[in-house]
Amino acid sequence: MKFGSLVPLCIISSLASAIPTSLESKALPLVQSNVLRRQLLRSNLLAKSSILEGFAYATSERNRVFGGSGHNATVNYIYDQVAALGDYYDVQFQPFVELYTAGNASLKVGGLDQGAGLFTYSPSGRFTQPLILVANNGCAAADYPATLTGKIALISRGSCEFGLKSALAGAAGAAAAVIYNNIDAPSLAGTLGAAVRPEGPLIPTAGITLANGTALKNQLTGGATLVADINVISIRENRTTYNVIAQTKGGDPNNVLVLTAHTDSVDEGPGINDNGSGTVGILEVAIQLAKYSVNNAIRFVWVSAEEFGLLGSEFYVASLSDAEKAKIRLDLNFDMIASPNYKYGIYDGNGDAFNVTGAPGSAEAEKLFQDYFTNDAGLKWVPVEFDGRSDYGPFVDAGIAAGGLFTGAEGIKTPEEQALFGGKAGVAYDVNYHQAGDNVKNLNMDAFIQNDKAIAHAVATYGRSFESLPPRKPTKMVKRELGGKTRNGRFDKFFLEQ
Repeated sequence: MKFGSLVPLCIISSLASAIPTSLESKALPLVQSNVLRRQLLRSNLLAKSSILEGFAYATSERNRVFGGSGHNATVNYIYDQVAALGDYYDVQFQPFVELYTAGNASLKVGGLDQGAGLFTYSPSGRFTQPLILVANNGCAAADYPATLTGKIALISRGSCEFGLKSALAGAAGAAAAVIYNNIDAPSLAGTLGAAVRPEGPLIPTAGITLANGTALKNQLTGGATLVADINVISIRENRTTYNVIAQTKGGDPNNVLVLTAHTDSVDEGPGINDNGSGTVGILEVAIQLAKYSVNNAIRFVWVSAEEFGLLGSEFYVASLSDAEKAKIRLDLNFDMIASPNYKYGIYDGNGDAFNVTGAPGSAEAEKLFQDYFTNDAGLKWVPVEFDGRSDYGPFVDAGIAAGGLFTGAEGIKTPEEQALFGGKAGVAYDVNYHQAGDNVKNLNMDAFIQNDKAIAHAVATYGRSFESLPPRKPTKMVKRELGGKTRNGRFDKFFLEQ
């Protein structure tokens, strides 16, 4: 099964020699962590990453955004690579339709360009109106003053999702909204999460930096009147896209380890760290695993449209019956595992670092990675918040244990982290996050191979036994505690506020 793709055959065939020949007719040895890890090579990770970059650069948009030809080529490639392993996996496409939005935004205040970024799902519109400061972080209707009607709201990022801020501003009568960052990053863009919100109408919404937003806020609080010119141009269209699902034919199908990684990029670039690294990382493990047998089934799920709000993983989890969900013992998610200014981050499944706890089994998954990095790899690690910003979120919402690894995105490396991992303190973990520069040159291959070996260790460990995990309980929705406030929902790397 295939669909349209702009893929030169010479690119597809370049790794054919690296794929193991069909082994289904032979008795395969049971997978072992150290043996599987030794099969992983930097050269294969780099070569596959270069292929994904080629898919992006073969398009006029130079990206792999969901539903576009660069992304279609990516999912065809994954399917072909797994199908070429013979009878080891059952592999299939899972099609679904989602709303795609794109465009651009600009903002000038007093004639000065503020360097605005676009929020996907924002409606189009251009307004020249006074700028009005919103109280607190704009997460409650009471934060929006009565004087806002017909004007442009200036809102701080933080505490709630971008879409809620836009909807509440719309409900207060604002013509448009500007959200400024709460961290020092080159830009602010993201997603409003959906085209419709129950709290109010979405309005044209743009993002600006912390520095520009703070300067505007200070002028407004000092009594100045500022007139802003905002112009948001947004296109919307339904697109068919595809998850790719591959499950081992061997192993207990009633006790399944799921590995997830999203395959799409943002519009701005090829997305080779975000998330070509996770895509390639689990693909390479899947290829090498085909040399071994497993006691428990291993399911690789490459999900689409994460950058538009975890859409592929939400669709996948929603497609599962309660009985099928109950067969999943654990989801391990890998999103950005080769950041140039990396940290070795392990999701804080037990909540002892960030007070955000995953479903039962998440703490044990965290410990497995902690023990591996400490005892096997001899590497330092840090906990990262279990906040639902990637594709494990829908699994946790369904009561399924989850874990994973993360090397950092737009956040800033601390001096303490520099002492642990090297790199540069005061600089983003990935300075090319959601930018055109997220290409093969952006990858840190040391982090890439070490994280991929950690993935292989988890696959081998759980492929042999789930004895370290608690018994699976009946599927139920769970609520995650975020910053002392209960929020039930799914959020991508943009949608969830920091």
